[in-house]
Formats: sequence, structure tokens, C-alpha cells
Amino acid sequence: MPAPDGQAFAIPPGATIGSLLRHPPLDALEARILLSHALQLSRAQLVTQSERVLASGEIEHIQSLFRRRIAGEPVAYILGEREFFGLLLQTTPDVLIPRPETELLVELALDLLPHGGSVLDMGTGSGAIAIAIGNARREATVTALDASEAALAVARRNALRHAVAVRFLHSDWYAALGEERFDLIVSNPPYIVAGDPHLSQGDLRFEPADALTDHADGLNAIRTIVAGAARHLEAGGWLLMEHGYDQADAVRELLVRQGFHDVQSWKDLAGIERATGGRK
Repeated sequence: MPAPDGQAFAIPPGATIGSLLRHPPLDALEARILLSHALQLSRAQLVTQSERVLASGEIEHIQSLFRRRIAGEPVAYILGEREFFGLLLQTTPDVLIPRPETELLVELALDLLPHGGSVLDMGTGSGAIAIAIGNARREATVTALDASEAALAVARRNALRHAVAVRFLHSDWYAALGEERFDLIVSNPPYIVAGDPHLSQGDLRFEPADALTDHADGLNAIRTIVAGAARHLEAGGWLLMEHGYDQADAVRELLVRQGFHDVQSWKDLAGIERATGGRK
């Protein structure tokens, strides 16, 4: 097993592409992804050029990328981008890495948002949810907010990259909205419980803590969103939220207590209740 800091790994002079593919120092798929990125070659080209001897500069670049991954840095941060809902989005350590399970939230939003409707994405991060909705529903009015200016800068670049019209607001949850109302509010808020061991494992170690945990019981941000949603939803408007694998019951109870109707949860591809919502 390579050293955790990756510094023990070194590519010998004269190494070929094929030698790194046959004996990668990390997960084989991740090795191919990093090699493709470093050499600007497709997966097919990696195979057809497998016997090519790497130049010294290429070796240094590949070695740097591999060491970063061996040390645990997420591939999305090394590459600087991640695909979400068919869109390639810039991803930096200022934002949460978009994940496939969050695509469920986008699918639900697209089903429930009326034609020409308005949607608010709270805690937008990279802008993944807002941009995916806006890209699929060009006639919709999309607003996204975040308390992090650094995250908003990433989100704005992503919206510009895909020519999606999104109004971005710097806001601590509802603070900057005044009396505005929307047909749908969607959010993937921080919901990991403080002290959860997963926060010190894998990719989560490198992601912004405030985007992962509320530093409490995992429901604080959700309580805030639920409590203020009615004031900012049109009649019949929906609130949709992603949450932890074991939080669906608690989130449904919060919605019912606030007078929401049609309260329900939806399962992700793994069969886990991953999103919950209700209608004003």
C-alpha cells in the first residue's frame, strides 16, 4: 500500500503509458482518468499509445497528480471539474463535490416546477442544482443563493460556461430575499451530524466543512429552511430537500408540523430515502 502522503511513489525514467496502466499505484479507473487528464489523451488513445515512453516533464506532471490522489485529495479537485446531470462543472475546494444522488433532487424539481415557473436553490455551492434545472428548463426563472462568496464565484463561472441564466445572491438562507416568493424551493443543505466519523474519511476530509455539517444534530439547516419556506412559496409551491440516509422520518415530521401537505420522501438509485418534500 502506498504511503498515505504519496511521497513514496515515484515513476522511473523511461516509463511508458502502458506500464502505469498495468501497475497503477491507485485505483485503476482513477489512474486512467488522471493519465487522460495529464496527457490530454482519450481512453482509447491511452491504449493505442501504451508503448509510448513518457517525457520527463510528463512524468513529473503525472507523478504530482498521482501523489495528490494517493494522499487522499478528491479526483474532482485534482481535475478541477465534475460532471453533474450531463454538465461538466468547475469544482474547487470552495464547493461541495456534486454527487450522483443529488441528481434525484433535480429530477423531482423538473417534474414539479410549472412551465415558466420560478425556483430557488438554497446553498447552491457549485451551482449544480440551479444550473441543471435552468439548463433543462430555459423558460424558468432561477435564483440561487449561498453564504459563501467563494462558492458563488464558482457557481457564476459554471452558469456562464453553460450559458444558463441564474440570479445569484449572497445570503444567509432567506435573509436577502425580502418578500419574494417562488413556485419551488430546492436545497441540498449541510446535514451530516457533528462528529460523524465520515467527516474525517475519504473525500470529505477535503471538502468545505460548512457545506457538509451543521456542526450540530444534522437537522439545524433543514429546520431553518422548513421554518421559512411558507413565507417564500407561492400557494401550492413545493419545498424539496436532500438529507441523510436516516433522516427521512425526522424531515417529514418537520414538514408536517409546519403545515405542509403531500409530504413524502423519494428513494435514490441505491433504494435510500434521499429526498423529502411537501407542498404549501
